[in-house]
Amino acid sequence: MRIKVSAGMAVAALLLAGCSTSNELSAAGQSVRFVQEKPASNCQLLGSATGEQSNWLSGQQGDEGGSMRGAANALRNNAAAMGGNVIYGVSSPSQNLLSSFAPTASVMNGQVYKCPN
Repeated sequence: MRIKVSAGMAVAALLLAGCSTSNELSAAGQSVRFVQEKPASNCQLLGSATGEQSNWLSGQQGDEGGSMRGAANALRNNAAAMGGNVIYGVSSPSQNLLSSFAPTASVMNGQVYKCPN
């Protein structure tokens, strides 16, 4: 009986550890920047992108300064994959009253632009 409980706990720990990974910033994502002012007319709007970081196990303060950092990294990676280098109009619809009490997923949305260097 004791062996079954120990084995069950080990399997559960491995499964839970797999759910708490953080989004790392890719090499291409490093060239994407956030801006507060709408990009100039010589920038091309490519569309919208989303970045998400699961917080169920890592909580609000996971690796790299928290779950919003992971969501921002995912957003920058997704923008780079679209061919963009600027993100404008970022919003975080996941930050609400519930997220103050329970570790919900962090989500960031933004408009992706390709601007001349």
